[in-house]
Amino acid sequence: MEPPVLSSTEEVVELYRELSRHPGLSTACLGPDVTTQYGGKYCSLYTEWSQRDLARAENIKFCRQYLIFHDGASIVYSGPAGTCSEIKDELLSRESPSGALKAVLRKVPGKEKEKEKEKQFLEVWDQNRKVKSIDLTALDKHGSVYDDDQFGCLAWSHSETHLLYVAEKKRPKAESFFQSKAPELGTSDEDVGHPKKKDVSFKGEQFVYHEDWGETLSSRSVPILCILDIEGSSISVLEGIPEHLSPGQAFWSPGDTGVVFVGRWHEPFRLGLRHCTNRRSALFYVDLMGGKCEPLSEDTRAVWSPRLSPDHCRIVYLENNSLGPHQQCSRLCMYDWHTKQTSTVLEAVPRQAWGAFPGIYCGALPGLCWAADSRRLVLDTAQRSQQDLFVVDTLTGATTLLTADAPRGSWSVLTIDRDILVARFSTPSCPPTLNVSVLPGAGQEAQARWVCLQDAPPVPNISWGIRTLQPPPEQEHPQFGGLDFDAILLRPSEGPAAQKPPLVVMPHGGPHSVFTAGWMLYPAALCCMGFAVLLVNYRGSLGFGQDSVASLPGNVGTQDVGDVQLCVELVLQEESLDASRVALVGGSHGGFLACHLIGQFPDTYHACVVRNPVVNIASMVATTDIPDWCLTETGLPYTADTLPDPTQWMEMLHKSPMQYVNQVRAPVLLMLGEDDRRVPPKQGLEYYRALKAWGVPTRLLWYPGNNHALAGIEAEADGFMNMALWLLKHLQC
Repeated sequence: MEPPVLSSTEEVVELYRELSRHPGLSTACLGPDVTTQYGGKYCSLYTEWSQRDLARAENIKFCRQYLIFHDGASIVYSGPAGTCSEIKDELLSRESPSGALKAVLRKVPGKEKEKEKEKQFLEVWDQNRKVKSIDLTALDKHGSVYDDDQFGCLAWSHSETHLLYVAEKKRPKAESFFQSKAPELGTSDEDVGHPKKKDVSFKGEQFVYHEDWGETLSSRSVPILCILDIEGSSISVLEGIPEHLSPGQAFWSPGDTGVVFVGRWHEPFRLGLRHCTNRRSALFYVDLMGGKCEPLSEDTRAVWSPRLSPDHCRIVYLENNSLGPHQQCSRLCMYDWHTKQTSTVLEAVPRQAWGAFPGIYCGALPGLCWAADSRRLVLDTAQRSQQDLFVVDTLTGATTLLTADAPRGSWSVLTIDRDILVARFSTPSCPPTLNVSVLPGAGQEAQARWVCLQDAPPVPNISWGIRTLQPPPEQEHPQFGGLDFDAILLRPSEGPAAQKPPLVVMPHGGPHSVFTAGWMLYPAALCCMGFAVLLVNYRGSLGFGQDSVASLPGNVGTQDVGDVQLCVELVLQEESLDASRVALVGGSHGGFLACHLIGQFPDTYHACVVRNPVVNIASMVATTDIPDWCLTETGLPYTADTLPDPTQWMEMLHKSPMQYVNQVRAPVLLMLGEDDRRVPPKQGLEYYRALKAWGVPTRLLWYPGNNHALAGIEAEADGFMNMALWLLKHLQC
């Protein structure tokens, strides 16, 4: 029996330490063009990266600048300008339209000795210095400013005189019924004889429950739009927004006459918003002079990511059906500011034909996505198990692949400005790289040429490929027949384990999500240890057409489980892998599938690691921030006043892996986030107790201060080490 390449704890620690140093690329911003004395043009490129710092147990941010010389048609020369520098305590930052100013929202820790709370400052910088620093906490006009991507924004007015942002509504201080105030000084006899009526409206309200927006948004309840007048350093709260709406993702309308925002319905109660692009919302305009608020889109759908064209004539945005699957194939819609007409640029794609546009599957459009002609825009989307860049003609709906001749893997748009396009690229064996191109003219887009600005050497000993699978006739969906699906297989390319490595099977969560062929720390590290890793995009995954998404609700626990098992059996037949050493690793719905598979196919799997798994949909529905998910994926209708009947409770339980817990034999390691609002940790505890009762070897790791993603640097690193050692032990490596 061949051992994996690495088996000692010290070697695994060192491997993880090394691979975790590869930085991720988060944002890019192009500065204004400068013309040299010789007539050439150049601009600066500002980029932000994030990197795990295991010693400090935190994710650090750093920036790096580059220079790009171009002639308007191609990149003439590009290269770095200076070294990296760490960014401290910045929550948001945004360049002004001209590039002359920059706004920064910064958190400043309070002084411990004086028991100060953390403060927030809004700063304005020019090219040479900080010109404004406004203590938002001291002004006390609102609560904390939102820096998330669901509501948050930091938007310059076109005149560059005002800033728009979203903050928590100021909440009056609540007092106890029994709290007494000291008598005010200077009380006259007249006051004593005729006491003023005291304000008792907030007495006894300090324990009133305030709804929030769920997973990762637990401090967000009532968002408001705020405007900073930079010259006067004054802040005003925008009025006129209806009470039943929560505003966010806002920007200034053409001419700075008002504000355009996404308004989300929060009645009768708030549902979790993170990764949920199906929440009822619409695009609105509020007029600054009259305070009138009017809808710009249909009010029965879900919309997000509005983006104004450079000529200020059109707004594009993404649209889904409200409720239903949390992520779907989205429509691209466009509102014309002058004609007031809305058009659908791209419809949802039912089936992806090979080589054709796959449809839009993305959490957001790039912050800057328009070409200079205000007609075309660029976006990235999953195309089966890859992620590619497309240019879309908003007038004709024509789409062109921008990465046809580029390496295959995972491409993301970071920004486009004056047709200089900046993108991130990675593969399962190559950490993120920074790339630039000039967007060719209309009709010539396929000729885009990419220049790599910041390379990353491929990680040795990882080979990978994508395979397509067809379910057998008995597993076809009666309504959506002929669907196929993919899997990405990573395997060691050299060393003693490369001959017949053990296999780690990883189904993704969601379930309407997708593994694209990009850099992922855990699979890469496992492969470097000597494991083959199988990432399965079962039917229901994004990137394969809306029919694939629609095929899964009502069939969870059967269709998705069958797809993963089919894939595992086929790979074991066709690849040189050790069938006696197969393990499962999965989180969320991936954990749901892992628990199903070790119960339904106990002879196939010999170890299992699950992170915040769904194990009992029936018990989850009453505790999660997304109760609609529990009914939708079970195939049941959801309304806000839904009260499942006994047959529906049975259906939810029947589709859950808890049904098969008495058949489990593989040792199970559970990792749970104490603050998980999506799949509350009681789910994992329920499974842990059931496994213990049936005598299955099990271990539970409990991570305080971590939510559903278990993305805290300590939890992520500890989770990897425990996973790796669990697999080594129980696969007898």
